Amino acid sequence: MTLRWVSAGLLILILGGVATFAQQSSPPPHPSSSPPSAQQPAAKPANIDRNGVLMLIRSTLLALDQANKTGNYTVLRDLGAPGFQANTAARLAEIFAKQRGDKLDLSGVAVIDPQLSLLPQIEPNGLLHMAGFFPSVPAQVNFELLFAPVDGQWRVFGVSLSVGQSAPVAPAPPEATPGKAVVSQKQAAPPKPGVPAK
Repeated sequence: MTLRWVSAGLLILILGGVATFAQQSSPPPHPSSSPPSAQQPAAKPANIDRNGVLMLIRSTLLALDQANKTGNYTVLRDLGAPGFQANTAARLAEIFAKQRGDKLDLSGVAVIDPQLSLLPQIEPNGLLHMAGFFPSVPAQVNFELLFAPVDGQWRVFGVSLSVGQSAPVAPAPPEATPGKAVVSQKQAAPPKPGVPAK
């Protein structure tokens, strides 16, 4: 993951070449501005159960899916934290133009369970951070999400998506060489106990 700051405190998350966004009120200090001996505060595990995690992931990605399908990003924007709402609906449409153009269908996230590669954690800045993927065919959807606490609820602050291969592809079976017999798995299996071999 690459984090890059641009004007007006807009945080660009780059995963697999897909740029997405999160609005910050002010840019973080440059890494060289702190003394090298000072330790940065570490993220800590979030106190959130599995159902809460599933609701956050699914509701966010389904809202994005509906926005991409309709071209209307107003509801997605309104569901976000105040920093996220600094993006206009038109700006969100620009950010997700490629996914919309590719007709990326995220509806499968409603029924497929995500696999988390980064368990929910609270970052030093107070944001809830998680990442993972939805295994699907023919491609898996990789996600990274940030949520900010607003009035006792987690509201979306940043979204990053990329699409990748769902699973490793097995090589083609070797071709039979003339003069060599190929034994099938059924023929090679030992007889069942209590049944005489034929």
